[in-house]
Amino acid sequence: MSQPLTFVTPPPGLEPQVHYLLEEVDGAVGLFSLVPREPGSGVSRLFLLDAAAYLPGYAPRISHDQQRMLGLREPSEAWVLVVANPAVSGTTVNLLAPIVLNSSTGQCAQLILEGQDWPLRASLEDFAAA
Repeated sequence: MSQPLTFVTPPPGLEPQVHYLLEEVDGAVGLFSLVPREPGSGVSRLFLLDAAAYLPGYAPRISHDQQRMLGLREPSEAWVLVVANPAVSGTTVNLLAPIVLNSSTGQCAQLILEGQDWPLRASLEDFAAA
């Protein structure tokens, strides 16, 4: 699967790029790479995890303004992905700023979850075991 995505605002650190492809990683259910649609843009790929598949209990609150920005009628229409940072010491995930996707339109945003107590770098192994 390869799905085109358009960020409503550029993801932090990846400005000004807003057009990406979400590509499944073969053999790893719920693991994706996010790559720019424009070759030579200087932006590398990010690894994203489907929060529903890997993070039981992770339930970020999406504000009404954020829902409206993404064209979501209900929070349940959102597909929540988290940025994964693999390292020798283990994989961490950014739970404070998930990428929220309207899967019917391909519009998405990296949302900062203000007023919610999610860590910027959570150990995937520790969170999944909790």
